[in-house]
Amino acid sequence: MSSKLAVVLGIAGLIGAAAPAWAHHAFAAEFDAKTPIHLEGTLTKVELINPHSWIHVDVTGPDGKVTSWMVEAGSPNVLLRRGFNKNTIPIGTKVIVDGYQSKDGSNRANGRDITLPDGQKLFLGSQGTGAPYDEKKDDKK
Repeated sequence: MSSKLAVVLGIAGLIGAAAPAWAHHAFAAEFDAKTPIHLEGTLTKVELINPHSWIHVDVTGPDGKVTSWMVEAGSPNVLLRRGFNKNTIPIGTKVIVDGYQSKDGSNRANGRDITLPDGQKLFLGSQGTGAPYDEKKDDKK
């Protein structure tokens, strides 16, 4: 009976270890490269969690209605190597986020850049995800 239990626990462990890999996705699985978005709003939260970081922005529409957006960014490791951490941009800062709308039409996007009030632009994406090629960035090299 103990060997059967060991096998069951071993299989359960393998399944549990594979779960994070199932959660990871390619850009094209969730976001639409033909639907770019431009969000101007207030930063409300930064989450550096695996496999992707999330930037939360409240956008006020022309009618005065505030819409909360979740913007997916690169992995925490990638952002940290670029010098971006959860304190880089203070909560309440007015920001501009350029990226791509989710395919399901929800208030979720894949972020490409975030622009700060002083004009500084930070790259949010991660390479190799299948996101659209950003010619502007490569032209500056």
